[in-house]
Amino acid sequence: MRLAVVSSDGVNVDLHLGKGKSVYIYDYDDELSFIEHREVEIAEDSKHQGSKVLKACEDCDVLISIQYGFKSKIKAEDQGIKLVMDEGPVEEVLNRYIDHVNFIEN
Repeated sequence: MRLAVVSSDGVNVDLHLGKGKSVYIYDYDDELSFIEHREVEIAEDSKHQGSKVLKACEDCDVLISIQYGFKSKIKAEDQGIKLVMDEGPVEEVLNRYIDHVNFIEN
């Protein structure tokens, strides 16, 4: 499973999807491993830029940010990406999501 987190610093999930100029990509297959950092060209004064972040994460299964808008949710569903709202340290957020998925699957 490929996961992406929207983070200003790679340490905390702390950005709204539409302001996600910085995305960190991880793979999970029994172990969590960092893949890469991706920059997204976001105009600081513009709204509704979630599509740019979704495009940058089109190879991901899950995208985690502190918040996202209704249009982004629809676009993500169309792309087969699950949007999740959470915040806090990246490692904690990722482990919380993975624990949730493992719980649901078992």
